Amino acid sequence: MERLLVCFLLLNVPVSAMLCPKRCTCQNLLPSYTVLCAKTGLLFVPPNIDRRTAELRLMDNFITTLRKKDFANMTSLIHLSLSRNTISQITPFAFVDLHDLHALHLDSNRLTLVNDEHFQGLINLRHLILSNNQLQSIAEGSFEDFLETLEDLDLSYNNLREIPWDTITRLVSVNTLSLDHNLIEFVPEGIFSNLHKLARLDMTSNKLKKIPPDPLFLRIPVYAKMKGSPLTSLVLSFGGNPLHCNCELVWLRRLTREDDLETCASPRELMGKYFWTIKEEEFICEPPMITRHTSKMFVMEGQEVSLRCKAIGDPEPYIHWISPEGKVIANTSRTISYENGSLDILTTTIKDSGMFTCISSNAAGESTAPVELIVNPFPHLTNRTSHMKESEPEPSDILTSVKSANETSRKKNKKVLATELTSSSVMIKWTPQNHIPGIRMYQIQYNSSSDDILIYRMIPFSSKSFLLSDLASSREYDLCVLAVYNDGITSLTATKLLDCVHFVTDKEYKQCRSIHDQFLGGTMIIIIGGIIVASVLVFIFILLMKYKVYNNQYKQKQAKVSNVCSQTNGSHAGTSSGSTMKSAEKYEVHCQEGYGATVKGTTVVDLNPDCRKTASEDDTVSQ
Repeated sequence: MERLLVCFLLLNVPVSAMLCPKRCTCQNLLPSYTVLCAKTGLLFVPPNIDRRTAELRLMDNFITTLRKKDFANMTSLIHLSLSRNTISQITPFAFVDLHDLHALHLDSNRLTLVNDEHFQGLINLRHLILSNNQLQSIAEGSFEDFLETLEDLDLSYNNLREIPWDTITRLVSVNTLSLDHNLIEFVPEGIFSNLHKLARLDMTSNKLKKIPPDPLFLRIPVYAKMKGSPLTSLVLSFGGNPLHCNCELVWLRRLTREDDLETCASPRELMGKYFWTIKEEEFICEPPMITRHTSKMFVMEGQEVSLRCKAIGDPEPYIHWISPEGKVIANTSRTISYENGSLDILTTTIKDSGMFTCISSNAAGESTAPVELIVNPFPHLTNRTSHMKESEPEPSDILTSVKSANETSRKKNKKVLATELTSSSVMIKWTPQNHIPGIRMYQIQYNSSSDDILIYRMIPFSSKSFLLSDLASSREYDLCVLAVYNDGITSLTATKLLDCVHFVTDKEYKQCRSIHDQFLGGTMIIIIGGIIVASVLVFIFILLMKYKVYNNQYKQKQAKVSNVCSQTNGSHAGTSSGSTMKSAEKYEVHCQEGYGATVKGTTVVDLNPDCRKTASEDDTVSQ
């Protein structure tokens, strides 16, 4: 009975201990436990994998995302293969529990980047395979947890332009480093010097034009193939790069190599030739030669200036600048040095005056060129406290004294004059500079004593004078005239100071001008009012004259009617009453027609009552 129980227990223990996902093959080879789920059509990592699994193979599936719970508590896992899936996303800390993992295969997936959190916790990782992905960037801290344990790093067949070189140089245990088939253009010098265990370095098919010398390469014999090579040798592969075969690759040519097919892409005379068949004497460099540079530059203090320097050579020369004080000019908030050889000084000072030096250097030597910069002092940097204050005579000072005994003689020697001064304008005249070759225009710069704003005016080169207007009255001005011309050596624009002048605008009497305007306005009002009054008086006079004439005519008519009435009354006395009535009617009609009776509905004012009285009297006599 006891034997049967023991046999049952022995058969039951493995069955209860082994958890194997569907469509997967599980192998319990003590002390390790292997789960094989290759080509099973998985879309995600099976959740029922035994946590004591030592080897897990999930290649050739359709897994897209790796989650943290997929490998949680799998502390015994040593080998994990996820090759040839469609993984494009790794959740942060997805491998944090895999402390004993030695090999991680993520090749042939769709990863585009690796950050600091993806591989945290892999403190014993030795083999990391990330080839055949779409990697474009790798963070500097991505390999921080296994810098001292990693032996094999494969980053081939990706889209990497930049490599975390600071991280690579700390992989002290790395034996194989595969960087081939990427877009790498630059390898820092001495980056492999600490990789003493490096046995194979593959940089095939990148965009490298040169491979910098490294102490590791010079110390160990280099062979193209691993077969038959000594154990201490380094296998270096760099074919398929557009190598520029000049003196910088002589060190590589001197190494002992077997037959390789590396070719040169440049210079033209070595294009297409096999690297190892070219003689050392043909790996030559050309010393730098400065072809163009600024010769001399004049600027006002505070202005921005650009100094140019261009050089050619093989390899391409590096250009830097030396200040007049003998110091190398670095990029600061005030100075910017560009790779093309230009130097920008954003704000010039008097201390910048002097001789700058452009230095061009490469592996074959160096060449220099002087560039002179003259900074003219900024006119009127401090406000003047008195119009009569004189400045000390210095080479670049602007004359401010208007009462100097030598003013007349100085004006004769000055090239710039200020004439026809008013309260708001001044005429600036200067001597033509036809002797300057390539002159393009003149530049007038001026500012007033009340502020530090510098105003510019560009004048055609054919002009000899310019009228400045819109100036403030009773104010001091400092003005300079510069000639702008093309430098014959560099074909760049340069300036030359002609001269400077100081002047004070006239005082403006605004109060007097206001009274004069008011006076003119009042006069016009008085004149117009007088004309109106005179017109009214003339009109009244004309009316009076018409009334007087009319009145005279009336009196004449009245006298005439009276005479007629008298004659009629005397000649017809004693006639019949019918004649008298007719005569009276005639007189009445005559009076009505002449003196205001109502005719045809029109009211006529009777201006002569005597006529009616006479008619009445005539009627009485007749009766």
